[in-house]
This record gives sequence, C-alpha cells and structure tokens, in this order.
Amino acid sequence: MAATRGRPGASATAKEPAEAAPAPVAAPAKREPAEGAPAPVAAPAKREPAEGAPAPVAAPAKEEPAEAAPAPVAAPAKREPPRTMRDLRLATESRRRAAAPKPMENPLREGLRLERVPDPAAFVLFGATGDLAHRKVIPALFQLWRTHLLPHEFTIVAVGRRPYTDEAFRSEIKESLDAFSRVQPVDQETWDDLASRIVYHQGDFADNGTYQRLSERLEQLDETCGTRGNRIFYLATQPSAFAEIVAGLGRVGLDHERRDGGWRRVVIEKPFGHDLDSAVVLNREVGKVFRERQVYRIDHYLGKETVRNLLVFRFGNGIFEPIWNRRHIDHVQITVAESIGIEGRGAFYEETGASRDFLQNHLLQLLSLVAMEPPATFEADALRDEKVKVIRAIPEMTREQVAHDVVRGQYGPGWVSAKPVKGYREEPSVNPASETETYVAARLTIDDWRWSGVPFYLRMGKRLPKRATEIAIQFKEVPHQLFKDSASDPEPNLLAMRIQPDEGIMLRFGAKVPGLGVDVRNVTMDFTYGSAFSVDSPDAYETLILDALLGDASLFTRADEVEEAWSIVDPIIEAWSEQTVPDFPNYEAGTWGPEAADDLLAREGRRWRRI
Repeated sequence: MAATRGRPGASATAKEPAEAAPAPVAAPAKREPAEGAPAPVAAPAKREPAEGAPAPVAAPAKEEPAEAAPAPVAAPAKREPPRTMRDLRLATESRRRAAAPKPMENPLREGLRLERVPDPAAFVLFGATGDLAHRKVIPALFQLWRTHLLPHEFTIVAVGRRPYTDEAFRSEIKESLDAFSRVQPVDQETWDDLASRIVYHQGDFADNGTYQRLSERLEQLDETCGTRGNRIFYLATQPSAFAEIVAGLGRVGLDHERRDGGWRRVVIEKPFGHDLDSAVVLNREVGKVFRERQVYRIDHYLGKETVRNLLVFRFGNGIFEPIWNRRHIDHVQITVAESIGIEGRGAFYEETGASRDFLQNHLLQLLSLVAMEPPATFEADALRDEKVKVIRAIPEMTREQVAHDVVRGQYGPGWVSAKPVKGYREEPSVNPASETETYVAARLTIDDWRWSGVPFYLRMGKRLPKRATEIAIQFKEVPHQLFKDSASDPEPNLLAMRIQPDEGIMLRFGAKVPGLGVDVRNVTMDFTYGSAFSVDSPDAYETLILDALLGDASLFTRADEVEEAWSIVDPIIEAWSEQTVPDFPNYEAGTWGPEAADDLLAREGRRWRRI
C-alpha cells in the first residue's frame, strides 16, 4: 500500500527522476518541499522502469554539484595565518591588490606617454607684462604645451597693471614667442590652442579688489575649464611686491586648500630678500599665508640638465663616491662666466651686485650639490636636508678673512667677441661713481669630515670673454712620480662638469704617447649630452615649472636654506662697507677678471682652469 500511495504522487514527475535514478538519497531531499513526507518511501520503486538503461550511470555526474556543497569547508584553511615566507608574501600582495583604489584617469591617455602629467590647474602669473614673463615663463609654458606635458584642463591667468584685453595680450605674447621661444618657428596650430586658454586680469597689486575679482574669476574658470580648484601663483614681479601679493592672496582665501581636492602653491622668484634680515622677514610674511610645503622658491640654475645630472653622476655610479673626499680631491673650482653686461637693468644691479645676484644663490647651490652627503631617499626634504648641512658647515668669515679670501671687481670698457663694449659705470641708470661689484671670487671651506682642508674656489663675473658655467674637481697628484723621464709632466687628474653651454662631463688623465720611450701626455674622455642622446635638453624654466605643477620641490630652495646662504654672504657685504673701495673699474671687459682673483689661487700654488 505504501508503494500504491507513492505512484499517484510521483506520476507527474516520473520522467525527470528517471535520468537521475542513481541518486535516490539526494532526489527525495529535493522533492520534500513539494511532495511531502511520503515521497521518500516511493523513491525506490521508481528505479524499476530504468533498470536496464545505461543513462543512470551518467546521471550522478550531473548531481555532483549538490553533493560538492562541502567545498566551503576548505575556506577556513585560507583564513589561517601564513606560516611560510611565500605564504606571507602572497597574502600581503593579495591584501594590497584588494585595498588599492582604482584611479580615476582618462582612458584615452593610457599608453600614450610615460611622463607624468600634472593635475588640471590654473596658472596665475603675476607680473605678466614684465620682461621675465615674456622671455622665460611664457615661452617655457608654450614648450610644455607643445610637448603635451600639460593637462588639457589648463588655463593661464595673466595678472598685470596695464590695461589689456585678452586678445591684445595674446597678440603681445605671440610676438614674444616669435622672439624668445626655444623652438622656432612657433607652430601656429599649437599656439592657437594655448592662446584660447590665456586670459588677462588687470589690477593693481596694492588693491584688495584685485584679489577678490581674481578669486571670482578663478571660480568661473573651474566651471568652464575644469581646473578643479587647483591654482599655482607665479610671482614674476619686482621683489618688493612679493609680500604684498602673498598677503593679498591670503586676505581672500586663495591660499586655502580644500579637502575634496584643490591644491594651492606659490612660486617666488629670486632674489629672496636683500640680506639676512629681509629674508627672515619675507619668510615670516609668506609663512603667515602659505605653509612651507606650498612655497617654491625658484633658482633657475637648479633646473639645468647638467645640474640635475650631477646627482645621478654622484649617487648613481659606484666608482666616484669612494674618491669624492679630502683624501683624493685637492680643490674644487666653480665658475659662472657671462659675456653679457647688465642688459639695461642698471637700477636693479646697482642694488644687487654680483654677490647678491649670484654668490648667495647660484654659486652656493652648486657648491652644496657637489659637497652634499648621499640623501636617505630621493625626495625633496631629504635632498634639501643634506644641502642645508653643507651650507651650515661653511664657517662665517671675519673681516680679516674677507679681505684675504674674497675679491670683488667691476668691468671697464673693453672688447667682447670682437666688439667694443661700455664699462659698467657708463651703462644706463648706473651711478658714474658706482661701487657695485660685477665680479666676485671667494675661497670657502667646509668644516666636516668629508671636506675638511679642501678649498672651494668660486667666481662669477659679467663681461668675461665667454659664457660658461663649469664645476671642476681637481684631484691630487700621484704620491710618487714614476715616469720621470717623460718629456712633460702630466697634470693631475681633473673632472669637469659643464653646466652651460655644450652640457657634458670631461675626465682628464695621463696616457703614454705611442712610440719608443715613455712619454706621458694628458688626454681627455669627453661626454656631451647632444651627441650621446641626440635630444634637445629642456630649458631650466620648463623643468622647474613642470616640477612645481607636479608638486615636486626637490629643485627648489627651502626657507632655512635661503637664510643659511644669506648668513654667509651678509658678513662679506658688511666687511666691504668698512673697507677701502677698490680702484674700480679693475678689469677690462673681455678679460677673466681682476689680477687679485688670480693671486687668490697663485699664493697656494694653484691657478684658475682655462675654460
């Protein structure tokens, strides 16, 4: 009777279980919700119609997933803590992949280039009608745009006092690009594309309304150009306007960074202060508005390709670091020579001079890169920490040391590149009795374990025979002259790094002249960027502006670095104010400076390297 009761209930579904006959136990479990309790009793009777068929043998494979349910039992094994290094590494990598957020990027940019492109931003250029903006800043921005290193969502807001319309200002900028752009001719299509992103904002730097209107305009540009609240303020103005502009930006909140994005940075040109006291005051005024990580003090020499390569040369090659110290190096010479005069900047140079214009920044920056210890990481603060240590290790000069180890000069009339030139006192806006130096040479030392006893000779001058910047590392002579019968005495080994022009590195060493006997001559191994890489090096301003947009402060000076540099130069200027004025002019244009500069080295048995 049990079998009879089972058949009527199973008649509607007899065809389906016929194929799944070998799974009698699992089948009733599935039918229980629909058939009720009697179904399990009837299940065995349903095997009889399908006893001779081979199909039931294959059926269990279909039902295996139901019996494979215990697979989750293996899950606890995965949750067990890793016991081997391999398990630990795989578990760590798995967590990192799971936690890594997916970046919101434009998929069309993928695979197009390896260079990092800055965030969308508004580039606010104060002093946009000035010489620096037209000669350096805007041509650099154009080259970055031409080489696709700027984001599509980018706009330039030019701020100046003169009345211009957007079109009139763009027309004037185009003329400057035709004259000063690094790549000629200027591509018209590229210029049209960039010009559509340039707007002019008129206003006086002392007027609070200028900054309020600027803030409102930047908000509008965020909506129309997609700049996302990112702003970089570039101060290409007279140094006297720096504090005023920074304060104006702070009053309307243009320094505030937003939590949902929108960074704010300020780039300040040199000179940063006129002396130590003014530099401290300016740092304080800037610090009231911007945090130190938002401030980028620019020194264009640090953006030059060979200066940047100096770090790679020193810390990317194992053969130089062991000999980069007082045991192997006799002295170091750093030369910055310019064939030009003051280029119509008489009023500016009268207040600045070579000591403030070059010694306080360019020369000391190059010295710190040569002498610094290897940083722990290749990050901005790590690099700048080591540079500051070097500058702090330079002892402050007494008045007697200044008189003995520092030479100043001023050029008179002469010839440069076969052309007659005026003397400094004959330049426009220069006092005919001026006591401003156009040349400075100094002997400095560094009191630390690496460089103790090694003199660093620095020199800079206007109206010298040629334009050249070079760092020369003079190694010590061999302890014993083995080849005494040589026709000439080979000079000590020399490593020269050419910053400009013809950027490259030269190593001088002795070699035997082919033939009978032993005649040793000096030979050189010369590397130049142009021939080695066949690429055009970017201008320093292109490098530094791009780094500022990317938020990389490695090549910019920090507040403490600026103040430490002034603490070296200030005593020199103060000592000069108490000394008898030299017989200016004391060197002719087209020569390598005053004779006293040669005596600075000659008294120690050395001489300036011929460049």
